[in-house]
Parts: sequence; C-alpha cells; structure tokens
Amino acid sequence: MTIDTGIAAASTSRPASSGLQPAFADPVRGAQSTFRAALAALAHPGRIRTLGAEQACGVPDGLSPAMTALLLALADADAPLWLPAAAGDGIRRFLRFHNACAFAGAPSHATFAAVPAGHAAPRLADCAQGDPAYPDRSTTLLIEVDALGEGDAVALRGPGIENVQALAVKGLPDGFWTQWRVNHERFPLGVDVFLVCGNALCGLPRTTVVEN
Repeated sequence: MTIDTGIAAASTSRPASSGLQPAFADPVRGAQSTFRAALAALAHPGRIRTLGAEQACGVPDGLSPAMTALLLALADADAPLWLPAAAGDGIRRFLRFHNACAFAGAPSHATFAAVPAGHAAPRLADCAQGDPAYPDRSTTLLIEVDALGEGDAVALRGPGIENVQALAVKGLPDGFWTQWRVNHERFPLGVDVFLVCGNALCGLPRTTVVEN
C-alpha cells in the first residue's frame, strides 16, 4: 500500500458546507493518527483495533466511522477511490469536498476501493495487482463487515504474527478466503485489505497466510 502522508491531512481542514458532515475535528492530528493506525493494522495482521476520540469524524450516510476515517486519511486527488455505483452520492460529495478525492471507474484503476455495508465487493483478482517492478501499485480494498471478533474464525500466519493469530469475522463476501489464498500466492503482487466494522478495523496484507 502506497500512501501520501501529507495531502489528505491538509485537505481536511475546510469547514463543512451546508448539508455535509464535518471531517476530523483536528484535521492534521486526525488524519495522521488514523494513518498510523492503518499502518499498525497492516504490521500486525488480524489484530482488531478500535479507533479513538482523536480519529472521530463526521460520518456520511452509508459509511461506518472506521471506513470514513480511513478514507479521509488515505484517499485524495492523487490516490483515486472506487466505490460501488449504487453507493450514495452523499459519500462522494463528502470525500470530494474534504479531500478533493478523485474517483475511479473500476477497481483495477483505483488506489483504494471501498465497499460499504450492503454492497457487493469486487473480486480480489479484479483489483489492480501491481507489477513486478512496482508491486505497490495495487489496489487496497476496504470492506465493511457485519462483525469483527464474532463469527467463523480462521488462523492467520505470516510476517507480523507471532505463531498464529485467530480472526473471527461475520459478513465477509462469499468465497473471500478462497480468493485470499490465490491473492497470497501472487506475492509480491496482489491486494491488501482492511476489514472494518463500526469504529474497529483490522488489516490483511498480501503476505498473510490463512488457515481454516
């Protein structure tokens, strides 16, 4: 995942226009602390993290607090975002206003792809995979799930995990873990994923191995 640490933080300083939710109360601190939380989530795969007061922000209809905070911290004019076509226009207006966010027409053209609750996720193989010279030129996929810490559990292994990390998730797309195994086999190419629910998130970098 390639992230510019300065653009999004600076762009969230605008006051909200009529009808739009505000962004972070403190734009710089909010974006930077959310960015650090995102990096920590990828550094320790499957470990569920809860965002705190510093990362609190206005939330447009259709997004969770964690999804909103991540998009405010990560997506901008130079890191285009894909959203499902049926996602509300209010989400696009919110991100365009606060981040000057650019939008991609397909997951394969996006730096980030976000799947709010109730929308179908693209297949991992349909996202940008990077290339051998620049494997970081891939899509990072954010998926809202029904619950983190509940539901069917898998065992995760790999870099950032001591021995094994259990992860229980409810509401993943059908066949997600099968897709994930193929995604892992493509390393160093492939997709990184954030799972979000409410104020919580966890990271799944492409280096992570999943076991039933």
